Amino acid sequence: MNKIILFTTLLSALPWQAKAQEQLYVGGDISVLQSYEDHEVDYYDQQGTKIGDVLKYMKSEAVGWNAQRVRLFVDPSGDADPQVCQDLDYVIRLGRRIKAEGFSFMLDFHYSDTWADPAAQWTPKAWLSLNDAQLQAKVYEYTKDCLQKLVSAGATPDFIQTGNEISYGMLWGQSGTTANRCYYNSNANWPRFIALLTQATKACREVCPQAKIVIHTERAGQSDVLIGTYERLASVDYDIIGLSYYPFWHNGLPVLGLALKQLAEKFPDKKVQIVETAYYYQWQPWKGNGIDYDFSSTWEITSGGQAKYAKDLIAMLKKYPNVNGLYWWFPEENGNGPNSSVLKSWINRGLWDNSSHRALPALYVLKEFLGSSTAISVPQADSKSDAHWYTLQGTRFNGQPAFPGIYLHNRHKIAVR
Repeated sequence: MNKIILFTTLLSALPWQAKAQEQLYVGGDISVLQSYEDHEVDYYDQQGTKIGDVLKYMKSEAVGWNAQRVRLFVDPSGDADPQVCQDLDYVIRLGRRIKAEGFSFMLDFHYSDTWADPAAQWTPKAWLSLNDAQLQAKVYEYTKDCLQKLVSAGATPDFIQTGNEISYGMLWGQSGTTANRCYYNSNANWPRFIALLTQATKACREVCPQAKIVIHTERAGQSDVLIGTYERLASVDYDIIGLSYYPFWHNGLPVLGLALKQLAEKFPDKKVQIVETAYYYQWQPWKGNGIDYDFSSTWEITSGGQAKYAKDLIAMLKKYPNVNGLYWWFPEENGNGPNSSVLKSWINRGLWDNSSHRALPALYVLKEFLGSSTAISVPQADSKSDAHWYTLQGTRFNGQPAFPGIYLHNRHKIAVR
């Protein structure tokens, strides 16, 4: 149990005013939305009313999102997966719409022609002949060129991921190679990886100086790997720790909570965003078919179970003031049939039903991450008591804070250790 130390100063003597809550972000990775719309796939709300503009609906009071994420591939033209279609022209088109609707925009550089993840960080085909020094220069030039074109088009990113799920490095080389991979408990290849990231972040700072840079990993279920990775990246210029968290791959919420607690202790100057999460509403693959943990007894594989997962995740995240962002991965999934031009087969983790094309309850739950308003009340001078816990900036917790710090409780400053 945390040790609590009570400071003697009573806050009732201070002329407290309501303080604005820190900016929080909630939304989704909607990278396939433009393709769905180009193929005229219909979207409906929960009651069955057709949605004319999905982005406007996501921004509406009913859904209440304020941020969107889109991935970017170098040259996806040779990939047979219809989800791998996000070249620069595609991203400019969708990014411009995202910004026009007033969302914050997260750009996710994959630095690959295809999916980049912890098992696949393949160098773009056009870059394979480059040596390490040339590759560093290419990363800088490519990042800078993409950002300049996005800015000119009115699609300036607010957050920039310099790599996708780069727990073990990036730009490994030709598909299948075991070279250039990084492991937290080995010194091999880290200087190369850090040099590549340094060039990427240099371009980001030059073109988009107001944007926050995100380093995205997916070891939320393995705290030793997670912490070790970010310790090795201490010399890299970035702002936000981005995490993928899927309970069926990364274990339960207490495991994620431990990771968030350790990140707050080890990297107190870094905010954390859950840049990918999702849960099934039907037809979860059997455990063992890429699914490591079965949580169907905790959250049923139903639309109600999916919504309960979203609620439980949000309740847990609100215990950690270092977390300021939450994004659902592929919320726009909307069927259109197996082997279609949009989706080869259904994944069943989106926020629209693949059969009815109606919105699922979880779509409307996510805004709870933002709280009920943009400002909160904190104890006033004439208040007798307030049993809630607050950060010094005025953000209220659901319950006692989970990690050490100085907080406000019952008009006292209290140190939790």
